[in-house]
Amino acid sequence: MQTLSMAGGAMGTILEGLNPCKPNPSPPTMVKRRADRASPKNSAGAGGVDFGPKAAQGASAEDDRLAFRAAVRDVKPLKHKPKALVPAPPKVRRRRPAPVSAVVDLEAEMPLVDPHLTPEQSLSFHRSGVRDQVLRRLRRGLVPVEGELDLHGLNQARARILLADFLDASKAQGARCIRVIHGKGMRSGDRGAVLKSAVDLWLRRHYEVLAFTSAKAIDGGTGALYVLLRA
Repeated sequence: MQTLSMAGGAMGTILEGLNPCKPNPSPPTMVKRRADRASPKNSAGAGGVDFGPKAAQGASAEDDRLAFRAAVRDVKPLKHKPKALVPAPPKVRRRRPAPVSAVVDLEAEMPLVDPHLTPEQSLSFHRSGVRDQVLRRLRRGLVPVEGELDLHGLNQARARILLADFLDASKAQGARCIRVIHGKGMRSGDRGAVLKSAVDLWLRRHYEVLAFTSAKAIDGGTGALYVLLRA
């Protein structure tokens, strides 16, 4: 009977260990290992080197610095020399040339004339060497007009001063074709076209004038002239 009692106790102990309803505690050694694995001290590797998140960020920043230094290793700074301040040269005021009317003897070059043309008379003139094709283009108004002077209604003395200065200014600006409005002289009566006759003579005597023709009707007809100047 004593033998059976001991056997029964041993059997009960075995069955109690196999009971699924009763938790089976982990061995003390396994619990200790798990605790050691989760311990902050074990986050450091051999030699006490920390491999945690902060250490990873530090390593990344150090890698960036090394990469930047490697990239700019062969870059040399530019040698910048400040430019010496050079004072601007003083502005020289150029005196405007005196108008042609002030230096040319208008009495000799552009004399007052007696009228000899009629209001509706068409005018045309060209110097030797001007081709007929150029004159045809001028008569048809195909040469661009780059300036205009209106003289009709003025007397000869005032008109010749304005015309001389206008021709000089047009030449200085590089104009090739200009228009001069002299009027038809309808109000001159039986005397004829006074200013028209004077302008016809003045332009023929002016050195810078190569040719002129009466304008198209839309630009003044026989009361205006297309004037071609030297290049």
